[in-house]
Amino acid sequence: MSKRFPLNDLQKEKLMKWIVTGAAGFIGCHAVNRLLEAGHEVVALDNLSRAGSNANLEWLRQRGLHTFVQADIRSLPDMQKLFCQHADTDVVLHLAGQVAVTTSLQDPRADFDANAQGTFNILEAVRQEADGRPAVLYSSTNKVYGSLHHLKTEERKSRYVLPDRPAGIDEQEPLDLHSPYGCSKGTGDQYVRDYARVFGLRTVVFRQSCIYGTRQFGIEDQGWIAWFCIAALTGRPITIYGNGKQVRDALWIEDLIELYQRAAEQIDQVQGQIFNVGGGPNNTLSVLELVDWLERVLDKPLSVSFAEPRTGDQRVFIADVTKAERLLGWKPTVSVEEGLNKMLDWIEANLELFAFPAKSTPIRQAVS
Repeated sequence: MSKRFPLNDLQKEKLMKWIVTGAAGFIGCHAVNRLLEAGHEVVALDNLSRAGSNANLEWLRQRGLHTFVQADIRSLPDMQKLFCQHADTDVVLHLAGQVAVTTSLQDPRADFDANAQGTFNILEAVRQEADGRPAVLYSSTNKVYGSLHHLKTEERKSRYVLPDRPAGIDEQEPLDLHSPYGCSKGTGDQYVRDYARVFGLRTVVFRQSCIYGTRQFGIEDQGWIAWFCIAALTGRPITIYGNGKQVRDALWIEDLIELYQRAAEQIDQVQGQIFNVGGGPNNTLSVLELVDWLERVLDKPLSVSFAEPRTGDQRVFIADVTKAERLLGWKPTVSVEEGLNKMLDWIEANLELFAFPAKSTPIRQAVS
């Protein structure tokens, strides 16, 4: 367990009670861990349906988590009970939901129930059972902007670029909900925003790009950086959908959690705001570039095949993060290369979590 340092009087005044939904997921477990290290009280909620969630929950318990609630955001009675019992909550970090476009295409109703209905249940429980007291931070997605095919793109050797958007996509970009996932997340996004305007809830929406980091059990449908790294280290085949020149801005998980904390601490200044969140133009990566980097670092070819592009896929999404920097003094600190090396180190040290035994000798040499 990380060493905790004594808190001074000023820090003690800032300690808060948090409810984190989706607490055993990738982002959730990092958020809970960091909040616990900072001395906050945390109520962790998850339905434990996602692969890897039980391992993350056990890790959190080892890190000092005491209050865990197994419940489902799709159940309004569950959420009402939660906020009745914890009406003194200061911040709700709402991360729970269905996370993959492909899954939403297979079962649109389940996707709607998790992302739209589940978010609505959280908002109503906060409004009615907790008297609107807690701030609500919502994890939205860049998918609310649709395919962005109306933007001018240029095709280069290994990537697409947006010549007219050097800083990336800002929050003024019109919504264009595309795919059931985009619609369900966009519905939650707009409800969270509107509850600030209509009911006075202190809410913030984060439209997140590509988040990656340790304890991310990426699969082919979601968490592509993690999935490519896992596949490369474990010898599994990789399918690239489209030509592989699609570009995302990659944000290391700890940088994201720092942003959440800053928003909570300055909630009176940013309530009702929307932020585009990602690594920004200095931390971009195409699918082909990640494959090339992995092959060079691991000194071996990967098993790669190509398939048709997926519905609603964006050729390029790079978040313009200047609003977050201007209002919250935040910007990404971990470079893509540094983050990728951390990612590979963690996967190699925890191969048993991916149903592969740990090796006695390193799979790769350390990379500077």
